[in-house]
Amino acid sequence: MILKRRILLSSSLIFMLLAMVGNPMVFAQNNPLSQTEIEDLKDQVDATLRKGVAFFHSVNTQGGYVYFVTPDLTLKWGEVPLDDNSIEVQPPGTPAVGQSFLAAYKSTGDKQALEYAKEAAYALIRGQTKSGGWDHTINFKKLDKDVVSFDDNQTQSTVSFLMALDQEIDDPLISTATKSALKMMMQTQLSNGGWPHKYPEQGNYHDYATFNDGGINDCIRVMIEAYTYYPDDEAIEKSLLKAARFMNISQLPPPQPGWAQQYNEFLQPAWARTFEPAAVCPSVTINNINTLIDLYLVFGKSTILEPIPDALRWLREIRLENGMWARFVELGTGKPLYYDRPRIRVEKLEDLHPERRTGYGYQSNLQSALEKSTVRYEKALKLGAKNLWQEENHLQTKEQVSMRLQEITGKVKKIIDAQNKSGAWITKDDKFKKRMPNGERWNGQYLTMDRISSGVFNENIGTLCEFIALTNQLETF
Repeated sequence: MILKRRILLSSSLIFMLLAMVGNPMVFAQNNPLSQTEIEDLKDQVDATLRKGVAFFHSVNTQGGYVYFVTPDLTLKWGEVPLDDNSIEVQPPGTPAVGQSFLAAYKSTGDKQALEYAKEAAYALIRGQTKSGGWDHTINFKKLDKDVVSFDDNQTQSTVSFLMALDQEIDDPLISTATKSALKMMMQTQLSNGGWPHKYPEQGNYHDYATFNDGGINDCIRVMIEAYTYYPDDEAIEKSLLKAARFMNISQLPPPQPGWAQQYNEFLQPAWARTFEPAAVCPSVTINNINTLIDLYLVFGKSTILEPIPDALRWLREIRLENGMWARFVELGTGKPLYYDRPRIRVEKLEDLHPERRTGYGYQSNLQSALEKSTVRYEKALKLGAKNLWQEENHLQTKEQVSMRLQEITGKVKKIIDAQNKSGAWITKDDKFKKRMPNGERWNGQYLTMDRISSGVFNENIGTLCEFIALTNQLETF
């Protein structure tokens, strides 16, 4: 197995690598930073990290976090307004913030950041269901729910965070919760190798094997992470092999060799919500291409890559005349599908109600993602699993590190300048959709106010941690 003796990456390095993958390196033409400038800026980054972490901890709700709060902490939001008894599990909520605290600790050695990460973990553990997973939110006054949600990286991000923290501290509560969560991941895996949208059975589309919003992809990512932490666990390996098989058998046949958002028990594309038809989904297909490559890096079996060429060719063929890709492509005809509530088909995007037209990605530009997945597949063929893993995960050359440092320096300085005296990053005049009374559809109205965002905090911490990781790398050359 390719990953049997793999050395785990630090959280700060993971942030760096993710940033490098997500932002293709543009070689800066300016003069590189001097050693003195790097050291001075590194000191500022260290201080900014510590200050930012300390402030953000002050906006916690019983150890956990939501998406947004007003500077005076009187209003809080997740996907909906929340009270002082509730926290968000879905990123950029509690597990994502916990990962940011953990990354800050690894970058600065700030033990307080590690303590904050532990508090976030404890908040999540309080909301862990009897099955070992998590729902979208945790309400500390209603801890009797037993729904496990794999939607939008909810349970998956929490398992990732607990596993990462479990490597750093010896805490029986965290270790027990982590083991329970991993057991849940394997118990909830369907017999065909996929994962449902929710667990236990709901008697509707939530029971289907679901790729929508990265559900199965995130489950596989979690199990790959688990395999790196616990490489001798045969049950984890077996789970991954089942998942790899599901990725293969769920691909639709030519002339539409992509994947659907969800599948029923007969491996047929199936309806979910009334605006989510049974169809082939280009964005899901790109996600699955990358997941197949991830699985190839684990097992080194070239057969895992076999579904990819047909999928790439189909993706190039179905681009719309406006340069976009439809979210849903009709089975058989290849036409884009647009459905409004309640399951009303319309002919074009403009015919949708504003609530659907702006609240759901019926069209998107997948060109960059398609190019990246194509290059990654070609590298997999050329380099093989071991060498591609080395390229994607190992330290870069001194020249590349220096150029990456130069590339992000401007952003780092903006982050430092944007932090106020308290340590907060406040988004001024943040614009967001007005929540309508129950039963009313959104009609285009927005609200504007200053807000503190967990997403902004996580992004800023990631960039600052990447800067420190890069400067530390330079010292090794």
